[in-house]
Amino acid sequence: MSSNPGSRDLQWALQAIKSDSHNLHSISFYLCQPYSGCHQETENSLNINLSNDSHSHFSHLLTLLESSRTAKSSLRNLEFHHVKWEIQQIRTLGGMLVNNTNIKQLVFQKNRFNSACLSELAETLKRNGGIKEIMLSESAIGSSGAGLLASALKVNNSLEELQIWEDSIGSKGAEELSKTIEVNPTLKLLTIFDSSSLAATPLISAVLARNRAMEVHVWSGEHGDKISKVVEFVPENSTLRIYRLDLAGSCRVACALGWNSTVKSLDMTGVRLKSRWAKEFRWVLEQNRSLKEVNLSKTCLKDKGVVYLAAGLFKNQTLETLLLDGNWFGGAGVEHLLCPLSRFSSLQMQANITLKSITFGGRRTKIGRDGLAAILQMITTNQSVRQLGIHDDESLRPEDIIKIFKSLEKNASLRYLSLQGCKGVNGELVLQAIMETLHINPWLEDLDLSRTPLHNSGKTDGIYQKLGQNERTEPETDLLKDMPMVVPKSCRVFFCGQEYAGKATLCNSISLNFSSSKLPYMDQVRTIMNPVEQAVRKAGMKIKTFKDEDTKISIWNLAGQHEFYSLHDLMFPGHGSASFFLIVSSLFRKPNNREPKTPPEIEEDIQYWLRFIVSNSRRAVQQCMLPNVTIVLTHSDKMNQASESLQATINSIQRLRDKFQGFVEFYPTVFTVDARSSASVSKLSHHVRKTSKTVLQRVPRVYEICNDLIQFLSDWRSENSNKPAMRWSEFGELCQIRVPSLRIRSRHDNKEKVEMRRRAIANCLHHIGEVIYFDELGFLILDCEWFSGEVLGQLVKLEGRRQTSAESDGFISRKELEKILKGSLQSQIPGMGSKVFENLDTGDLVRMMLKLGLCYEQDPSDPNSLLLIPSILEEGRGRPQRWQLSSPDCVYTGRHLECDDSSHMFLTPGFFPRLQVHLHNRIMGLKNQHGATYSLEKYLISININGIHVRVELGGQLGYYIDVLACSTHNLTETLRLLHQLIIPTIHSLCHGITLTENVLRPECVRNLIPPRYRKTQSVPLQQLKEVLLSVPADSIYDYQHTWGSVSDSSKPILSPGFDFARDLLSDDDFREVLHRRYHDLYNLAVELQVPPENKPDEQDQSQSAGADKVDPTFGGIAKGVEAVLQRLKIIEQEIRDLKQEIQGLRYYEHRLLMELHRKVNYLVNYNVQLEERKVPNMFYFVRTDNYTRRLVTNLISGMTAIRLHMLCEYRQELHVVEDQMGCEMMQVDNRAVQCLAPYMKKFMKLLTFALRIGAHLAAGMGQMIPDLSREVASLADSTLMYGVAGAATAGVVGAAAAGRVQGSRSRGNDIQQDQKAAQQWVIDFLRDRRCSTGRDIAEKFGLWRVRYRDTGQIAWICRRHMYTRANEILEVPI
Repeated sequence: MSSNPGSRDLQWALQAIKSDSHNLHSISFYLCQPYSGCHQETENSLNINLSNDSHSHFSHLLTLLESSRTAKSSLRNLEFHHVKWEIQQIRTLGGMLVNNTNIKQLVFQKNRFNSACLSELAETLKRNGGIKEIMLSESAIGSSGAGLLASALKVNNSLEELQIWEDSIGSKGAEELSKTIEVNPTLKLLTIFDSSSLAATPLISAVLARNRAMEVHVWSGEHGDKISKVVEFVPENSTLRIYRLDLAGSCRVACALGWNSTVKSLDMTGVRLKSRWAKEFRWVLEQNRSLKEVNLSKTCLKDKGVVYLAAGLFKNQTLETLLLDGNWFGGAGVEHLLCPLSRFSSLQMQANITLKSITFGGRRTKIGRDGLAAILQMITTNQSVRQLGIHDDESLRPEDIIKIFKSLEKNASLRYLSLQGCKGVNGELVLQAIMETLHINPWLEDLDLSRTPLHNSGKTDGIYQKLGQNERTEPETDLLKDMPMVVPKSCRVFFCGQEYAGKATLCNSISLNFSSSKLPYMDQVRTIMNPVEQAVRKAGMKIKTFKDEDTKISIWNLAGQHEFYSLHDLMFPGHGSASFFLIVSSLFRKPNNREPKTPPEIEEDIQYWLRFIVSNSRRAVQQCMLPNVTIVLTHSDKMNQASESLQATINSIQRLRDKFQGFVEFYPTVFTVDARSSASVSKLSHHVRKTSKTVLQRVPRVYEICNDLIQFLSDWRSENSNKPAMRWSEFGELCQIRVPSLRIRSRHDNKEKVEMRRRAIANCLHHIGEVIYFDELGFLILDCEWFSGEVLGQLVKLEGRRQTSAESDGFISRKELEKILKGSLQSQIPGMGSKVFENLDTGDLVRMMLKLGLCYEQDPSDPNSLLLIPSILEEGRGRPQRWQLSSPDCVYTGRHLECDDSSHMFLTPGFFPRLQVHLHNRIMGLKNQHGATYSLEKYLISININGIHVRVELGGQLGYYIDVLACSTHNLTETLRLLHQLIIPTIHSLCHGITLTENVLRPECVRNLIPPRYRKTQSVPLQQLKEVLLSVPADSIYDYQHTWGSVSDSSKPILSPGFDFARDLLSDDDFREVLHRRYHDLYNLAVELQVPPENKPDEQDQSQSAGADKVDPTFGGIAKGVEAVLQRLKIIEQEIRDLKQEIQGLRYYEHRLLMELHRKVNYLVNYNVQLEERKVPNMFYFVRTDNYTRRLVTNLISGMTAIRLHMLCEYRQELHVVEDQMGCEMMQVDNRAVQCLAPYMKKFMKLLTFALRIGAHLAAGMGQMIPDLSREVASLADSTLMYGVAGAATAGVVGAAAAGRVQGSRSRGNDIQQDQKAAQQWVIDFLRDRRCSTGRDIAEKFGLWRVRYRDTGQIAWICRRHMYTRANEILEVPI
């Protein structure tokens, strides 16, 4: 070793490497240095410098490092500078690297390798498993060296960073490295600085194609040019930036991006691109699912290239930002670019809804007229783009900029608009347009006008100030609360009538009378149709509208065909709507013959429409006025005005007017017209004009804004090709632009409140008949005639071929329904289509049908649920009808629900289809349905639920009743419980304003499914049957029989007479209701009688014997101990377990009360024997005759006239009314009569009422004359009047002392005794004044004779029947 000055330093380096005291992490070798030596930069790093003559020391140092234990444990980094490697040195290095896996970094700077050395280094890398980073800088490895490294890295699984600086590996070497990238799983950073930019293409393409999360940086400095970056990919932010690539390289990168998922942002700013690249990139846009942002600014793309990009946007669903400013395309390119972001029809879906930001423009971009039109279309219809930029444009003029801002008034999605550098943003008109837009559109958050003439002139301050105001929250105010109300200006006239009544002709003639000369020529000839159109003209509702000064009058011609009747309910005006009705009826059966209608036929025709009007008007919650109706008879030119038939028709109409008085408001004149003659209908036209103005003054006022919106909607239709339908978003745009009170003023406003106001106005327009609006569907119908005729008119006539078993019951799949809709609504004749699908799609129609009740979902929670369509149901009345169950133990029951006022109202044609679905939804919504089945026919619903079979049938020629029939193996109570808890409540819930009375059907009609026309008389009202059970004795309730009459058809017997037990007609629930009412009546009777207690038999016997010997002859003192009896009543009720047990308890309790009643009343009859020796009867009553019926007088009032006094037969325990009794007439009631008789009458008549209610034969024959006093008695039972003398006298309660208040009993008894004496004395005086004081006179007027009982000797006045039948028990005692 040389002993030069640096050798010592090298010796120290050798010792440092050998010693364990130095913890060296990094060693750097610098060869070709001026001198040899070492330098310790830090505690852990060592730099070794070797001169040219000390080159041999380098091999020795490598060998020492290979064998040093210190190096193996601590060494991390090795750097080699200016080393010219020999094969042995490389092998030594390789041995060290293989044995020492702690070395992580190798740096070769300005080294030289021959091919053998490179090959050996590559082999070393294959075997090494620890190196993480290799950097080769200016080492001239070339493409071959790159290839050797690539082969090594295919095997190496530890290297993470590879840097090759200023080594010309070329495209060949880059290709070899790209193959490594495809298989190497650990490489994370690749940095290349090459003399050729071509090296970048294969490298970045491999990274992208293999979805490698590898950071890539490629620089290039060709032909001495300035060093610049070519490609950069940073996985951390998923950004790929391409600074400089040739066309082929760009296309290759584009191909690699197709299925890439690591790049989210692509920036190719300044790279010159052509249509060839754009063609490849179209495929990227269609296939790639991760790319979010693409920057293609200043890439020189022309129209053809942009067309390819636009084609890719149609299928792209991920790209959010696209920058295309500074390119060279023109208007055609702009048109294609914005096409996937625009809609050209309300039914068209926007192709691309993910792109949020798009920028284009530039000095060489010529937007032109086509491009401007595309921009306007996109801004107007797009609902997804948030940012739009048009930069540095010189082709748009100020008027074009104004158009852009006007279109922004209709856009609620754009938040940022940049027009920086656009020369057309200039002038006061542009400034005014921008300010107006910002007033209307609060959603625009930022507007960039930098470098524009308007900005350069300093005129944009107001714009930015307004943008700041739009950001502030406006105070919430209820804009509708203080909105002015005005008289409506539109009135509807509904033409009602059967088919061939002449409604359409009459409508045309009336319209000609409304200033026909002022009508446009096309409106005058609109009724003239070409033969083809006449042949295919669809029937349906027609609407004709015309103006009368400032009033808009629209005639709604309701279709007379029967298939359209179910739609009439939908068209009926709502509560308070300005409308009136013309019922049009032809005097002849058909227009082409002279066979006149009979007056009954015309009456039936008019009556149907009157009932329709009344039934629908009653559905409203309240009526501000009665429906206004005018009768019109057409074809009067064929009828002799003086004919008897016409006069008879007029008389029948007068009868209808009297019948419907109070239900509708009739115009007194009946118009007879020739509908074809405008002169003949002139008076009718004047009537329509006059009545419209009258109705408008009487109906409730509407918001003033509604009248304004009517004109705005008309203008909108004119601007939009007379479109009949309007999307809700379009209505919102119209309100935002034209209606300040319905405008969203700030983007922080409560949008829901503004939407609520808009919906309120839309509902108001719907209410007055200007639009048809469905809240959930999201559109408004502006052309009601189109909607009702072209849409609804076809929906109710759908004819579908049902192929599955489910569809045979009226259910059909949604897809099949859409096919039927398309087939039904698309005309087969070219040019004659209804154009429905230009405004509404099939999904809209299905949702509309669901909303209107024209079809219904089987399972509302299932989006693919089958749909029920009542209109395609078949009528099954001609088929044989039978129950599925046929076992002998089946229970049959039925209920007949009939309109309470069927002469004025009926169930309209739309009722039963609604019931079919509402009932289906109720049943399918039950938690315990257990596989319920539901099948339908046109007028029938068949249900099987939990083993109970139910049939719901619509009956009657005009549908005025519903029959509910049931067959079940369950008991009657469970069967009827299903009907009363599910079926019947659902029916009642749909009968708005119509009351249905419940009747019990004869079970035999249900068992044999007797047709409805034969079972009309085979029902009894449910309440009537319950009333009958209330009047029979308790012993007979359970065994009561109801008798049915016979039914025959042309002397052919259909049903023979028969009877059914009440227990077979009513459920246990019905019986319990009857029994509880009986208990209530018994309770009140017990209070009246003061029945003695029975809980102490001894005391009871004593009280009864004492009562027999001596009884206080007063109503108040007749009975004692009522509290104990009432307590017994409670005990009986608590012991009830079964219906028969209830009846048994009732029998006992009732029998005891009846015995007490008869005993006490019998004593009352014989009260005060000494008084005149019973020369006149005691039991009397008053009757008043009213409309040939006799009503019992229960309360005398001074001044009453024309009442008669009658007497009861007083035979013991058989008190009754004497038939054909003449009685004595009392001309006028004076004050004395009132004072003497009123207390007696109130108390005694209530006693009679109670007796009759519990089935006692007391006063038999008086039941029809006695009113129902149960409510009055019930209200008095809990009153404080029960506990006072004054109260007892005022209310007339017999049992005022029923509570057993002992302190007041004596005084009350004396008062009532005085009342009885006063009444008896008044009767004696009254009969004496009428010269009826002898026994003969009384027998003549009252049919009563004075007798004495043989056993007791008591006097009584009895009838002739008892004189004969009880002759052995009595003796006649004449006066």
